[in-house]
Amino acid sequence: MPRKTVARTARLASLPLGVASRVVGGWGKRLVGQDAAEVNAQMSAKTAEQLFAVLGQLKGGAMKFGQALSVFEAAVPDDMAAPYREALTKLQTAAPPMPARATHRVLAEQLGRSWRSRFVEFDDQPAASASIGQVHRGIWHDGRPVAVKVQYPGADEALMSDLRQLSRFSRLFQALVPGTEIKPLLAELTARMAEELDYRQEADNQRAVAAAFDSDEHFIVPKVIASAPKVLVSEWVDGKPLAKIIRAGAKEKRDHAGYLLALFHYSAPARAGMLHADPHPGNFMLAKDGRMCVIDFGGVARLPGGTPEPLGRLMRFAMQGDSESLYETLRAEGFVRPGTQVPAEHVQAYLAPFIEPLLTERFHFTRKWMQSQAERVGDLGGQDFRTGRSLNLPPQYLLIHRVLAGTTGILCQLDAELPVREIVDEWQPGFKA
Repeated sequence: MPRKTVARTARLASLPLGVASRVVGGWGKRLVGQDAAEVNAQMSAKTAEQLFAVLGQLKGGAMKFGQALSVFEAAVPDDMAAPYREALTKLQTAAPPMPARATHRVLAEQLGRSWRSRFVEFDDQPAASASIGQVHRGIWHDGRPVAVKVQYPGADEALMSDLRQLSRFSRLFQALVPGTEIKPLLAELTARMAEELDYRQEADNQRAVAAAFDSDEHFIVPKVIASAPKVLVSEWVDGKPLAKIIRAGAKEKRDHAGYLLALFHYSAPARAGMLHADPHPGNFMLAKDGRMCVIDFGGVARLPGGTPEPLGRLMRFAMQGDSESLYETLRAEGFVRPGTQVPAEHVQAYLAPFIEPLLTERFHFTRKWMQSQAERVGDLGGQDFRTGRSLNLPPQYLLIHRVLAGTTGILCQLDAELPVREIVDEWQPGFKA
């Protein structure tokens, strides 16, 4: 096993070992009379600090997983949320940069030895770091400001190694986000990693979405200027990241950001035949003119006919309380396995709370609401937990489900109030009777 892989594995292994040692230490502190709440807070803060230090340092699949997990922090109970919220949010945009000489080496390999001649300026200091690459600001030879995305050397090996290792520790991460299925999340991330590693594919995705939203009144999708397997050059866009709006945005700004996020989620499949499949706040910004900038199209769900029509019918039946039609559609689509018997009224009761945002003209997405959903479906002794375990998630809906859950998580982080039913009514096939 290569030395770097061994080192990465050792760092990831330190996560469960660190948690275990803190649990033992916490027991000891309680035995000698320290306040239990204070001890729990200290343990949460230290675990969160280690989570960011390890996942952020490793980049690759570890950071990719951390980014995917970050959108669900709204489901973390309030008594332990603060340290995890901060640590998981950091993973959306922060990672130690690679040295300038390594960046130059990748650019020379991908764009040719004379790569500098393509730029009027190139900033060696990265403007942002992500899971498999970092972004540099530059000026293209024609004077356009550009974002230059450069993939980390060895990102492919690191991704797969990390995700295999993280799968072994899925129970540890399950505790961080109650009600979220960690193993399927890791399996789905692994399945689409090969696609994300080829920036030419990402460039094709971005070109298609940029064309569909060209000169749009609500959205900015930067145009692609040049691409290679490990380098992607696109127009530079400026805006305030959603993470900042979540942290300190005024209500009007948070509501506006939530509206645009939901609008993009539901309209992109119909307009571009694609669903942006990496919903974390680092990929969305608000420009000064109020439009939403959308970046990073490495992961998409290809939906040439738009979002599946049966999904709209399922929403409508659940909203109307039509448990029999809901059950039959679920069975036809593979959500209920052949030979499995689940009472239709139990399925209706399980899904009804998720449809709450569609029952009013405007719905207020809150952390409290998301926490209640996570607690409900994660309650081992409850009927909803048993019903959920009896249902199946068909492969064709897996990515759509995760993206919807992630988008909902961001809406709850934003504490946004918006007319989601109006958006669904316009853009979700099958929702209208």
